[in-house]
Amino acid sequence: MKSTDITSQQEQQISADWHHPATLPILRPVKTLPSRLIDEEVEGDSEVEVMVADPELAEPPMYAVVMYNDDYTPMEFVVYVLQSEFRHDTARAVEIMLNIHNQGRGIAGIYPKDIAETKAKKVNQTARKEGYPLLTQIEPHQS
Repeated sequence: MKSTDITSQQEQQISADWHHPATLPILRPVKTLPSRLIDEEVEGDSEVEVMVADPELAEPPMYAVVMYNDDYTPMEFVVYVLQSEFRHDTARAVEIMLNIHNQGRGIAGIYPKDIAETKAKKVNQTARKEGYPLLTQIEPHQS
């Protein structure tokens, strides 16, 4: 082989290489995009009436925080919990505590579900921390 043949073969290999910019084709756009993406035809004087309704909002379901009587939790502690966690005044807290004591259970408050769950959990934790078996649960409340 001649040296010119080797050089031309090398040039062909280089020009066939996709890394080499001389072999990359120049692409022209086939079609240009429209300047507006919506139809050019806009209906003139047509008006559309839209009736706007007020949103229908439902009240969240309410849950009663129910405290159950036991033979070990002191009445003073129940009154304290009713005042501190449920913000009852002394007279109302004593009334609820006596209801719990006499009927075996009483409603400490009525709240949306997440608030009722939080309050019941906090009361149960406080009672366990103080060493009392006071049980507080939530139930759906019918108004």
